[in-house]
Amino acid sequence: MDVKTYRASSLQEALQQVRRELGPEASVLHTREVGGGMLRWIAGRQIEVTASATIKVPSRLPAKPVPFTPRIETKPLPPADYDDFRAKYRADLKTSGSESDSLVEHLSLESAKNGKSELPESLFPLFTDLVAAELSEEIARELLERVRAGLSANDLDDRMLVKSRLIRLLEDELKCSGPIRVTPGTRRIVALVGPTGVGKTTTIAKLAANFHLREKQRVGLITVDTYRIAAVDQLQTYADIIDLPMEVVATPREMRAAIARLSDLDLILMDTAGRSPHDDLRIQELKSMLNEARADEVHVVLSGVASTASMKQAADRFAEIGASSLLLTKLDETAGLGNILPVLRSSKLPISYITNGQNVPEDIASADRRKLARAMLGGNRD
Repeated sequence: MDVKTYRASSLQEALQQVRRELGPEASVLHTREVGGGMLRWIAGRQIEVTASATIKVPSRLPAKPVPFTPRIETKPLPPADYDDFRAKYRADLKTSGSESDSLVEHLSLESAKNGKSELPESLFPLFTDLVAAELSEEIARELLERVRAGLSANDLDDRMLVKSRLIRLLEDELKCSGPIRVTPGTRRIVALVGPTGVGKTTTIAKLAANFHLREKQRVGLITVDTYRIAAVDQLQTYADIIDLPMEVVATPREMRAAIARLSDLDLILMDTAGRSPHDDLRIQELKSMLNEARADEVHVVLSGVASTASMKQAADRFAEIGASSLLLTKLDETAGLGNILPVLRSSKLPISYITNGQNVPEDIASADRRKLARAMLGGNRD
């Protein structure tokens, strides 16, 4: 058999090694924790993953990132002979003298230490789907334990039923607020805030084009991003193409005047300068601008390729200045969507929109929790 073995400090890192060398169609055959005694003290926890690019077993790795749109289909379930293959492969390992502690067996040992129940091996495929989708092993296990609690032993062997339960559980966690709601004749002010480089200006252009050109609303733009080189010129270019009025604001007093000049519009979209969550002075300046504008909605724009820790920190920090929802960008560049879940849990903010490319106005959609849940489990992100 054409089999290769990889080691890393976590399952996620090991799967990334497999993906890089063997490709997204590789099959994960065997996973175990290795090392003990002095070796573990020196190198720390090590996870060993055995994989193959030629053996035809349902891949546990996601395909390369492709543009994300509402047209999402669920990933085909593994064929019925998957368990037979795993049993045969384990017998081969045992015959060859190799240790045969699978990932599920490892989790069982960890569960015994922590007083938790054993995770059934039938949940292994979904566990690896979640980890490969950038979800932490801890949260992946927690979700599957919650799914398991509502099912009988016979139900756990029904892959379609188990996956359906997991998708519904994810849907409950993925709170979405829906799109911006504009009432003709009633002015609505919507501001986009967030760290630098997350795509706020391009997203403003997408929203403006959709509301003005497709929904025939009267739209105006305000930018307070007078710090970034060419930021004003970039938004002005979009405003000229879409034929929208635009105001440039540098102080709270100028904000009052700009809002007054745009008072007859249905929707005012406000672009702001990127701010580090650590920069208290700039965050307070931004808060003053938002208060002066009396924004009806404040969307925190976060890049889907950022780390979970940085996304959580940004969401929590901007929530302190009145953020009402999250707007996720660059989902076409991500390997998985699992890093979204901890951010939602931490910030308690719903998702308003997602973007999946630079095209204006096409690459944006209102967030849909059902489609996001299926995509998180490796559904087709066409």
